[in-house]
Amino acid sequence: MAAKFVAPPIQDNPTGWGPCDVPEQFKDMPYQPFSKGDRLGKVSDWTGATYQDRRYAIKYQSTFGSMQQYAYYHEEDESTFQHVFKTNVPKPLYQRGRYMRNQRNMKNQRNQKGPQMQVLGKGNKRELVRKKNFSFGFQKKKQQQQHRNRWNRGGHPPIKNRDASVTVRPGWKVIEEMDFPRLSKLSLPNVDDPKDLYLCGSLECYDKTYDRVTVKNEKKLTRINRIFHKVTTTDDPVIRQLTKTENCNVYATDAILSTIMCCTRSSNSWDVVVQKIAGKLFFDKRDDSEFDLLTVSETSSEPPQEEGNSLNSPRNLSLEATFINHNFSQQVLRNDGNRYKFEHENPFLDEDEEDEVAPVGYRYRKWNLGNDISLVARTEHDSFQGGGNDVQFINIKALNEWDSKYSGGVDWRQKLDTQRGAVLANELKNNACKLAKWTVQAILAGSDQIKFGYVSRVNVRDSTKHMILGTQQFKPMEFANQINLNMDNAWGILRCIIDMCMKLPDGKYLIMKDPNKAMIRLYDIPDNTFESDEEENEKQGDGEGKQAFYARKGDE
Repeated sequence: MAAKFVAPPIQDNPTGWGPCDVPEQFKDMPYQPFSKGDRLGKVSDWTGATYQDRRYAIKYQSTFGSMQQYAYYHEEDESTFQHVFKTNVPKPLYQRGRYMRNQRNMKNQRNQKGPQMQVLGKGNKRELVRKKNFSFGFQKKKQQQQHRNRWNRGGHPPIKNRDASVTVRPGWKVIEEMDFPRLSKLSLPNVDDPKDLYLCGSLECYDKTYDRVTVKNEKKLTRINRIFHKVTTTDDPVIRQLTKTENCNVYATDAILSTIMCCTRSSNSWDVVVQKIAGKLFFDKRDDSEFDLLTVSETSSEPPQEEGNSLNSPRNLSLEATFINHNFSQQVLRNDGNRYKFEHENPFLDEDEEDEVAPVGYRYRKWNLGNDISLVARTEHDSFQGGGNDVQFINIKALNEWDSKYSGGVDWRQKLDTQRGAVLANELKNNACKLAKWTVQAILAGSDQIKFGYVSRVNVRDSTKHMILGTQQFKPMEFANQINLNMDNAWGILRCIIDMCMKLPDGKYLIMKDPNKAMIRLYDIPDNTFESDEEENEKQGDGEGKQAFYARKGDE
């Protein structure tokens, strides 16, 4: 029997292409549009939401919709269900605040507006991105401005202009201006060792018990009333005598020389008087100047700027530092009568004040700088240690802490015993000029050691009580290498200024550091500048003034 063929039903669509109606098995079934670029998701996931990675939350999201028609909704019969066992389930890592708040908000916005964003054109997208970037930049600038305002309100005002050490008068003429970049390139290598011309004074022995002082074993800084002679060059009787016996043409003190040789590190204004008499140069300090006061945080990025009688004003800090330095240098000496005496007595000592004068050893030395320039300078030692043929001369200086919050944030009581290098590095940053000048003075004097004492206030609001927290010693040349002090450059700066002054006619001149610029100026000033009426009358009366004296010796 042959098989019967049953023809399938044919749907004819006379008005178009495709089926006319929906097949029976697909009736009442919702239709979900899809794109060929959509990813196929998992068939089923029995692990639940515990290991779900939020980074892939929208990985399988459809381009044309959110498929809400397939969502499952709980029936009303579960509305009475209550949890009896309530335990704080720890959140997975992805829910522990690893996302920034702005990123989370932006992600929520993308999830909510994901389908609509696909409808935007390219122009609209660029406009929306531009608006967001503009809003973000505006907010960032506003935050920066608020941060600057808070910084200014916190006691850190802009750096004020410094005052000049002396007021420039209208009649002064500027001869030369020397900026620091040019001076820092000068060099005078191979300076010969100096020759000792005159040794005088006496020294007390250093007390080595202060080498064992620590923060936990601190010592109180005591006041010692002793006189310190800071005699300028032309008032020194030994230099007056050497002008007759030595054929030299430049005279100065170690304090003046160190200031000139380290001028490129200075920030505050200072001045030195230069007198040229009979072809000889005399470097002096003014009688009413603050040349011998120590600076505090001079080279800091935020130097002290308080005014008036404030505890931390620059002048009060300088007075405090000078007071500490003088007392510390005398407290660490053994006053037991054991002294090292040089060949001659102290030239500045009066008979009635022998016990009241600080013991200092003076060494007058001569350097040959070439080009027929011979320099004579008075240098100083503060103490000695050892005995017999193994005597070492020492220069003693004190570093002081006034307030760690405004001087680098390094608390000495916390870091001096364990991180002394960090404390010294902070001092090198804040007091680079002062430390360099001390090092140059020790090198000029030929000292074997330079000792630093760390002295801090007992209370940051009281500048009258201090404690010694520790000491540290260096060899001057090794310490100079550590602080990048180039002695060839220092001699080159001094030689440049000497050559410049040697070309000038006899008269009085002034070297001054500009208070707000990195340069020094050489002024031509009248001969009677900085002299009182009494001194002028004395010169006219007896003819034995300084200039007449040196002029007569030059003629001889």
